[in-house]
Amino acid sequence: MLQEAAHLKEDLDRYLEIKKEIEELQVLLELSMESGDPELEEELAEGLESLQKTFERWEQDNLFTGPYDQRNALVSLHAGAGGTEAQDWVEMLFRMYTRWASQEHGFKVEVLDYLPGDEAGIKSVTFLVAGRNAYGYLKAERGVHRLVRISPFDASGRRHTSFASVDVIPQVEADTEIEINPDDLRIDTYRASGPGGQYVNKTDSAVRITHLPTGIVVQCQSERSQLANRLRAMNMLRSRLLALKKQEQDEELARLRGEQREIAWGNQIRSYVFEPYTLVKDHRTGLETGNVQAVMNGQIDPFIEAYLRQFPER
Repeated sequence: MLQEAAHLKEDLDRYLEIKKEIEELQVLLELSMESGDPELEEELAEGLESLQKTFERWEQDNLFTGPYDQRNALVSLHAGAGGTEAQDWVEMLFRMYTRWASQEHGFKVEVLDYLPGDEAGIKSVTFLVAGRNAYGYLKAERGVHRLVRISPFDASGRRHTSFASVDVIPQVEADTEIEINPDDLRIDTYRASGPGGQYVNKTDSAVRITHLPTGIVVQCQSERSQLANRLRAMNMLRSRLLALKKQEQDEELARLRGEQREIAWGNQIRSYVFEPYTLVKDHRTGLETGNVQAVMNGQIDPFIEAYLRQFPER
């Protein structure tokens, strides 16, 4: 309730801020029309540009109407076929999303599970993106991402195509939303790997939980203690069970409506082309840009907004 109240206060404060800016710009417009002062006209133009950006962000936030859109997001990246190439692609995507989260939106990012590549890159990584509407934003990124480039790992300099999957689910913490029978769980402990300092390799602090009825497996190694990792892993399991429940409900609704689920080749949602030209294209919305470097630095909001506007109910 406190969190909901804080969100409502944030919305009200933003509305009052926009209202105040409009009133100040109206006064500035009247002064500019009366005096014809070019400096006032320049100040008015800058104010209008600032107001436009503020309003666009507010309008974007109002696209989040789903029941879980305001939640934190659990994001998992997995390398597809291609060995080191695909693992390097996962590391590039991980960098892109962490930059988008921390620099573009001020969200907090915390790595929960990390499996490094054999030679370079990352085989798989699961991380938490914490902040208002994190899931609402990142649900637009769920699917297969395709990379085309000249491989830095190929001595012949040939062009390679790599794939990585992005899975996004809302974080669930309340026990009342998903009930879990302890008898349905198999809990294993093991030594952590990857980043975390020398301590992580000395104790069996990492936890893997298998939900036997569904076969869902979650694991966490980000904390120093086994208990803390177990609590985090249970939250991840609840989140995945909630996502499974929602998927089953959507499939049943589609069956009742007589709809057929669209099958795109490889479930590919977006292509990132580095060679022989530069292009990032979203295959769902048709939006594209030639500024690949900006996208890889985290500037993916145009793709997310285009998806949310075109598919508001997903």
